[in-house]
Amino acid sequence: MFRALSLSIGQLGDPAFLKVLAKSLLLTLVIFAVLAFGLYWLLVWFFAWLGWGDGSGMAAATAAILIALASGWLLFRVIAIAVIGLFTEEIVEAVERKHYPREAAMATKASRAAQVRIALASVGRAIGWNLLALPLYILLLFTVIGPAIAFFAVNALLLGRDLGELVAARHVPKASWRDWLASTRGRRLQIGIVAAGLFMVPVANLLAPVLGAAMAAHMLHRKEA
Repeated sequence: MFRALSLSIGQLGDPAFLKVLAKSLLLTLVIFAVLAFGLYWLLVWFFAWLGWGDGSGMAAATAAILIALASGWLLFRVIAIAVIGLFTEEIVEAVERKHYPREAAMATKASRAAQVRIALASVGRAIGWNLLALPLYILLLFTVIGPAIAFFAVNALLLGRDLGELVAARHVPKASWRDWLASTRGRRLQIGIVAAGLFMVPVANLLAPVLGAAMAAHMLHRKEA
């Protein structure tokens, strides 16, 4: 796990990494800003409809901003992984070209449709499983740190699946997909734990999608990664 992270960090200066980082960050921030802005105005309208001020009062606006920011923080991971799914091919190609030339030669390039499908499945899983876990998050509120731990655990599992699939699309035949998921469960969990941790650290969370994709590539090709 740490070897995979070390190799991934060491390749951050690769032009392919920098290109994907720039594109994915820009697209992620644009989507993030649009959603946050839209949610803010939706909340302002909703508060006005409830009769809380006139819809432009300080209390309503402040509450809307806080809720929009909190929702945005929760959704950032979902958006970032979905976006990186559109550019994973470039990251994995760069990793394989440098570290695993034999595997790179045998890879089957994932179609754009396949990448979009995997990204959308990732979004669906993230929203669905976190909604299912919401009662647990609420139940653990009295423990203060409980919701954060539960949120971390759920999303570590999801990230391991998401990042693994993004890489496996190049190497694992559809017929072997289930077997691959079963055989890599432990390694994918390790990647998910590291990625979830990175997403919780300011600044590092901006690099988390790219590093996670690179780590997943190492995980697939290195038994000891």
